[in-house]
Amino acid sequence: MELLLENGDHALKDRADGMKKSKDFRPYIPTLDYPRVAAFQGRDAYQHGDAGLANPIPQALLFTPWERLYNEPFKGITTDGHVIPGLFELAPNGAPVHLMVNAATQLLHLLTPDQASALCMPLEAREWRRWNNTEMYTYRYGLRLEELSDGLKAAVLGVVQASLSQSGFEKTRHVMQINHFLGELTGNTRVLGEWSYNFTLFGSPSLDGPWGWQLMGHHLALNCMVVNQQMVLTPTFMGAEPTHIDRGPRAGLKVFEDEELRGLAFMTSLSASQRAQAIIYHASVGGDLPEGRRHKADQLHLGGALQDNRIIPYEGLAGKDMTSSQRVQLLSLMETYVATLPEGPSKARLEEVERHLDETHFCWIGGTGEDDTFYYRIQSPVVMIEFDHHSGVFLTNPLPAKFHIHTLVRTPNGNDYGLDLLRLHYLRDHHDSIRPGVAGGPIHHHHHHHHQVTDSTLPKKD
Repeated sequence: MELLLENGDHALKDRADGMKKSKDFRPYIPTLDYPRVAAFQGRDAYQHGDAGLANPIPQALLFTPWERLYNEPFKGITTDGHVIPGLFELAPNGAPVHLMVNAATQLLHLLTPDQASALCMPLEAREWRRWNNTEMYTYRYGLRLEELSDGLKAAVLGVVQASLSQSGFEKTRHVMQINHFLGELTGNTRVLGEWSYNFTLFGSPSLDGPWGWQLMGHHLALNCMVVNQQMVLTPTFMGAEPTHIDRGPRAGLKVFEDEELRGLAFMTSLSASQRAQAIIYHASVGGDLPEGRRHKADQLHLGGALQDNRIIPYEGLAGKDMTSSQRVQLLSLMETYVATLPEGPSKARLEEVERHLDETHFCWIGGTGEDDTFYYRIQSPVVMIEFDHHSGVFLTNPLPAKFHIHTLVRTPNGNDYGLDLLRLHYLRDHHDSIRPGVAGGPIHHHHHHHHQVTDSTLPKKD
């Protein structure tokens, strides 16, 4: 198979042609009797979710381990099990809270009481940590977009659009639209549809108090927390199978090109000795990849669903060992991921990331040729970014391919879901010695009026 040839075999081929070929998913479109596809024909999302829970394979691979992880107290991703204190501070960064609150209020006005109670959860609800990127609809909370009127769908998207940059919102919509395209390719848009996603509000929309929202479903999870004009948008998961639409009204729509090409360009900018440090394994399947490094579902990702407390040691090349032009290039690669945030928070996030550039590690698994598939991770005390080419889930490619990509962004050391900011906020404004996520139970602070907290006593910021 063209796609799976070793790098050397491609050396003489036209590079652009090779790249185009390696993106061609058409040879891997399943027939309707392909086991994974045959199994979900005729099912809706609920039936498919129930079947997943009843199936011992996903139960052992995902749901049972997830339940155990879900019940752990939240700590955050660390390199050694110890959270580094003092990394995050309360500093309003221009989060567009006025737009967000207006959009959320508009949505709430349109809902029936039943819809409102499904949509709204306490700020400290543990369900923040239930996001996952499978198509199996098993964790049922919030509003299911496909069940809403067009007006309500638009109102939900209004909250998302108010919270993100224009490019971040477009990328979100593209992921949802490609999901529908995958549904068309596999004969089931009721499980894989443009609106097969759930939206949840946490806390009460407020200009200065903490609140947030989550949008999640297949290949998409956005977790947005705002605390007094300061925003955290992690964990963020975005993926696509395939990565582009080649036919129909949306033909030409593509995702993750910058993440892929800039990642490869950065890798190839390294010297031989730097590469030797950065490349931790040459094979993304088999070869020198250790047993157990590849997970059947997450593949090479380490920070996937429910991995909120995972210990992930640094690997690869450190920023302090890069030239100044390489550091600039690494920052611009990270900016590709940070760009989902709106202008103020995006700028603040880049500055935060830059402050830790010396201790930022870049590691790589896989080949470095135009057609090779690969994984890379960028990790520092304040950010962890992962990019991975995946093998087929609904498409039939047995090995990783350029047309199935997963990306992840997290905030290590306790600030995923903005929880460290929330902790600091309550310490400052409620004089309460709280610890979010205690005992894996609710991320709570035992404040009896937390839904009504508007923090009107805080100095107002423009």
